[in-house]
Amino acid sequence: MSFAENGIKGGGRIRIRLGSLLQAAALAAAAAFMQGAQAQDDGGAKVLRVCQDPNNLPFSSRDGRGLENRIAALFADKLGWKLEHTWYPQRIGFVRNTLRAKVPDTDHYKCDLITGVATGFELGLTTRPYYRSTYALAYVKGRGLDSVQTPEDLLKLDPAVLRKLKIGAFSKSPAVDWLLRNGLIDQMVPYQHQTGDPDQYPGQIIDRDLVNGTVDVAMAWGPIVGYFAKQSTARPIAVVPFMPDSSGLKYDFSIAMAVRHGDKALRDRIDGLIAASGPEIKALLDEYGVPSLPVKED
Repeated sequence: MSFAENGIKGGGRIRIRLGSLLQAAALAAAAAFMQGAQAQDDGGAKVLRVCQDPNNLPFSSRDGRGLENRIAALFADKLGWKLEHTWYPQRIGFVRNTLRAKVPDTDHYKCDLITGVATGFELGLTTRPYYRSTYALAYVKGRGLDSVQTPEDLLKLDPAVLRKLKIGAFSKSPAVDWLLRNGLIDQMVPYQHQTGDPDQYPGQIIDRDLVNGTVDVAMAWGPIVGYFAKQSTARPIAVVPFMPDSSGLKYDFSIAMAVRHGDKALRDRIDGLIAASGPEIKALLDEYGVPSLPVKED
């Protein structure tokens, strides 16, 4: 046997042995995966685990009053599954502490579904959008602004009146762009989306500061404006949506849900529920006062 022949045959034995080892390792990994999947299936196939903020009305609250609470409950009911929540403030670290966090000493994740994200969300695999809304402004009726039926009507007010307005808006939002474009930025009262205070919620701009006169006009994401305007009993509040225009500023966004990257089966199941639940979702949007636009992909 020549050295060349021995080398070829020896190399073949090495490759065969290596192939066998790789095949065995692959089979072991597959078995481990199936065992984990079976455990997950045994322990959670009949549970819809959602990741939600405990104090973020109109979207979610620990007592279940939020729009996303209601939609999650609707989906669980249609699936015939139990509904479970992982509560965490929807601020920096939300995904890390919910969708990507495992229950200690297990291979199971704390929750599997975030119920409200923009369609461009990158930290998860998104579903089809289930509603589309737009930013809106609000004011208390009877305080001299009742002629404002569109955002542009605000600009038609007497200049002396307009210059005195205190306009509440969230930083880094389309409302700020609108104020900049129309020379009203100096009248802005800034609000932060994420203050670090778990008791803070975005709707305070409406149900507290707008009502008590801290601001004369409030600009925020439409579902927030619509819900808290509808909830107001002390003062009647007008809601004026920003409609899509040709100015290049974007006020409207489509909202979807998200699962972990790779969890296509659950994503597809939620997609099916969204498609089958159009009338129920629309009824809930109307109940919560959401300024709605026809759904489209962003």
